[in-house]
Order: sequence, then structure tokens, then C-alpha cells
Amino acid sequence: MDRPKLIINELDLERLEELLERPDYRQLAAAGSLARELERANVLPPRDMPDDVVTMNSRVRFRDLNDDSIHVRTLVYPQRSDTAADTLSVLAPLGAALLGLSVGQDITWSLPGGGQTRLRVEALLYQPEAAGEYHR
Repeated sequence: MDRPKLIINELDLERLEELLERPDYRQLAAAGSLARELERANVLPPRDMPDDVVTMNSRVRFRDLNDDSIHVRTLVYPQRSDTAADTLSVLAPLGAALLGLSVGQDITWSLPGGGQTRLRVEALLYQPEAAGEYHR
């Protein structure tokens, strides 16, 4: 898999590590991939996050490079992913792939069942840190 540089907010990292300890989430296919991504990420305080990085609760426009389709989703914790059709859980394969990417970056990501997808972050429509929300 193609592995671009990642940047993670330290509060998001703390919350995600706690989430990954829970047995009900640890068994999900994307949990292991997300844990590996968190290990290699550059971790910054929320106030130091660049405004072009996908963080938790960011609204992101991304392109599926396999079929050139464009999607807009809000990256959320799994307990919020059922509340709206336009959310994407960080424990879904695409959600785990997008976390920490910057606008313009591409990633190749393995999917359950052996397939792969390629994604590009096109734009951030909202990022909590850029809006001054540091403790969501």
C-alpha cells in the first residue's frame, strides 16, 4: 500500500487508541490498519494542526481514483456513524485511510476481501481545529 505522510491531532490519537482497546471494535478489519497508521503518524497538538489535514469530525471531499467518483463525508467515531448518511466511520476502511491525510495526497488502501482502493483528498470543507474547536 502507498503510505503518504500522516499528521494526527494528539487528542484524536488518545481517543482512537482508547477506542481500539475496546473488544467490540478491536475485531473490525480496519482496526488493525488504523492502529498501524497511528503508529507511523506525526502527532501534533490540536492548535498546531495544519488546516489542510483530515482530522476527526472533518468534512472532506475525496475522489475514488478507481472509478473517478467524488464523495463528501464527515469523518466520525463509530458510535456517530449511524446518525447521518453522509458520515464515515474512522473504523470503516475508507475512514481509516483518510485520517491524517492532507489535501492533494493520494493513498492506496487494502479492502476486506483482498481488493484495493485509491483515494485522493480533494478538499476539506470543515476542520474543527481550523474553526478553533480544539476539544470536541
